Amino acid sequence: MTRPYGGVFIARSQVMGAEEIERAIRRMAHEILERNLGLDDLAIIGLQTGGVELAQALAAVLREIEELEDDDPGVPVGTLDVALYRDDIGIRPLLPEEVTDIPVDLDGRTVVLVDDVLFTGRTIRAALDAMCDYGRPRAVQLAVMVDRGHRELPIRPDYVGKNLPTRRNELVDVTMSGVQLGELQKQ
Repeated sequence: MTRPYGGVFIARSQVMGAEEIERAIRRMAHEILERNLGLDDLAIIGLQTGGVELAQALAAVLREIEELEDDDPGVPVGTLDVALYRDDIGIRPLLPEEVTDIPVDLDGRTVVLVDDVLFTGRTIRAALDAMCDYGRPRAVQLAVMVDRGHRELPIRPDYVGKNLPTRRNELVDVTMSGVQLGELQKQ
């Protein structure tokens, strides 16, 4: 019952607003800095499509907290499409390929993967496989805005905006303006 199966998302309730999203991003940024002792050898990779805007926002807050000069590029931010690395190709429709843009070599870096919602863990497994094509990171950390449970693989986020218990058939929609809980209405 995820979006690729078709239908329209119908929001039932809003569980986070824009201010709460901003606070969660700021908190996760502080946690990332504390755990990694700064920005050295750090890269942020947003998963297409839901994690890209969150990754960019996280990088902007990291830059602000560290009070970087205008000529300092800060932490490199990339995007990663995992559609062709998924283990459910043929089970669900393949989404059109999005842009993968990783601006730095990942060898020896700590990579913070960023996604909007952590559900079964299969997207993150695919991301780990995909990253192997771009280098061998020293470490990989996971930041998600919403952890909704229902894991099928042993994957746990390092940084979480909100833990949100859900039913399996519910959908979680994350944008910079908030998090909504709802259902898919078939067309």
